[in-house]
Amino acid sequence: MRRLGGLLGSRAGISTSKSLTALDEPAAYVELAEAELSKGSSPFHKLGLSTALFLRAVLGFEKEVMEKAHACLTDAEEVASEHQRRAVRDPSKAHQSKIYSAGAEYALCHAESQLMSAVVAVLNESLTESLKGFYKLRKAFATLHDISEQERRYLGRTGRGVGSSQVSVVTPGSGRETPGQSSGMLTPADSGEEEDEDDFVDAKESGSAPGTPPFTHQSGAVERDFQKLSLGDTARNRSHDGTPPTNTPIESDSALAQADQEIDFRTITSDPIDLFIHSGTALCFGLLQVLLSMIPPAFARLLSLFSFRGDREAGLRMLWSASKFKHNINGAMAGLITLGFYNGAVAFCDILSPGAVPHTRLRNLLREMRELYPGSKLWLLEEARMLGADRQVEKAIEIVDQGQSSGLKQVNALRMFERSLNCMYAHRYEECAQGFIECVGMNSWSHGMYYYLAGSCYVELYRLHKGSDAKLAEGYAAKAEEYLHTVPQHVGKKGFMGKQLPFDTFVGRKIKKWDFRAEKWGCRVVDAVGVSPVEEMAYFWSGFRRRNVEQLRTSLERLAWSEDVKANPHWERESADEKATLAMLRATCFRFLGEIPKAKATITEGVFSHDLAEVKACDHPDTWALPVAHYELAVCYWDEAGGQGGDRAMLQKCSDSLLKVERWESYELEARVGLKITTGRETLRKCGISSP
Repeated sequence: MRRLGGLLGSRAGISTSKSLTALDEPAAYVELAEAELSKGSSPFHKLGLSTALFLRAVLGFEKEVMEKAHACLTDAEEVASEHQRRAVRDPSKAHQSKIYSAGAEYALCHAESQLMSAVVAVLNESLTESLKGFYKLRKAFATLHDISEQERRYLGRTGRGVGSSQVSVVTPGSGRETPGQSSGMLTPADSGEEEDEDDFVDAKESGSAPGTPPFTHQSGAVERDFQKLSLGDTARNRSHDGTPPTNTPIESDSALAQADQEIDFRTITSDPIDLFIHSGTALCFGLLQVLLSMIPPAFARLLSLFSFRGDREAGLRMLWSASKFKHNINGAMAGLITLGFYNGAVAFCDILSPGAVPHTRLRNLLREMRELYPGSKLWLLEEARMLGADRQVEKAIEIVDQGQSSGLKQVNALRMFERSLNCMYAHRYEECAQGFIECVGMNSWSHGMYYYLAGSCYVELYRLHKGSDAKLAEGYAAKAEEYLHTVPQHVGKKGFMGKQLPFDTFVGRKIKKWDFRAEKWGCRVVDAVGVSPVEEMAYFWSGFRRRNVEQLRTSLERLAWSEDVKANPHWERESADEKATLAMLRATCFRFLGEIPKAKATITEGVFSHDLAEVKACDHPDTWALPVAHYELAVCYWDEAGGQGGDRAMLQKCSDSLLKVERWESYELEARVGLKITTGRETLRKCGISSP
């Protein structure tokens, strides 16, 4: 069991990981970990190796890595299932737990392998494989539900269940224990009963949990229960006064507060395997909840066939709770996912309640993770994202540049991608272009988008130097056209659930549009490009929110180029869709500069002056500006109202404008603003502002 310390979080595992710091080459960490895990045949070794390959797969989206991860995960599933069956057949030889039935640790390994396998299947280009993945997701959920029910029953027997009073919880950011109020277990089904205020007394650790039925993957009771369950059921905890909860979402800071008040499982058991099971269940349920809450409506309808719906707040509560177990693989993964969700998603939403992003706690979590795992470059990425959210993209670039390369080439590719995006936001076009070209050699996922972004940067450089240095401008024009004409060779080669990637569809259409305009206008392609493609891409990657005042004013200058008839003689023949796009991007700059009336006027006069039929009549039209402008107007109303506690009439206008984009027909890259729209609606509901 000592060899499993790194996974389970035992002291033996910690000392082993410390010995690795003597290695000089970062790649040795990964190679040594995979080599050591490959030596073992236990479900824990298989799960660890599968997790390493899974991370490679989801970080790089490379076909060959996905295939290898899928094969390893399938092996891990089979081994875990076999060990679980042995434990059920002969419980006397299995791990003895006072909480879980025999074989629960193997059942968790099986469920985690199924979840990762499901993700890999969905990322596969086949719709058939994706549907198989959803079936695995369903089976994994049934297993996790069974495990969490065992926890709930145990806590109920010992007086520590839902509604129990004073328990010891660990104060955030410290190891001190203080009295706290329990808000219940991390289970997908509430017991619905209030427990007596009994003090907890440790049971003897011999024997499996009394009264707990043997664990089987084919448990009929679990399958019957599952038919009545959805992931949203995790949020159905009663309040302390016994009244049922409302449907009003709880903000993320409330989810964190609830996690702080949860029973700290380390006060219940010190068994590393029990803690591994508990933290793993919280991690898996939490991740499922958050992921399912983020999916676009059309995809959500497909998942409803599998009885799935997400609850973001319940998921975040579970992830925060799981992140307390930082010394095992589940806690480390929960910390990474929590940081990634806030820094990469929520932080860039616009309609948020105060405290929706717990900045101090996130910084503390990041600091703790960096201290525990100083060699990992993923924490540097998260720190860079925090700086970006704080409008310090120059510092974010410096952070990403720190230290040696990672032992995972997928992490290095991610670092380069993040750096290149930040260079784009900072208007460092040459570095941005070079960075995306490097990404082509580091990652095989979306070469079409990389070439498009590089070419767009050279378009911007061509425009900047066209009037002052003709020779330099010509060099940039040649590079722009070279990379832009490389795009069609690479789009459509990658897919998601049998469909072309959204960005591939977008950039492929843009190239066709510019080629068509060049032929129609009798000019070269670089002169047929419309409104700044760099600024357009920056919007879809939430770049405007990352920019400081100076960078936003530079963006306005770049956008103004389009209307300068001396620099751009084609403006007078420009189409309605380009004019609407220009106005939308300009209004976004004004909003982030705090010039709300100017932003609203620009949207009304520059975007809404064009109707959808007029825009669709354009050649290879950009239709996204019209629906997204309704979202931008909603944010303007939110800011004008003063946020959550502001003017009710203005908040209602915000809701009405949001409703228009919610009801809009499908448009390109709608998923890029989908989370912002969903978060905005949830925030308004919390304010008591509902849609008709």
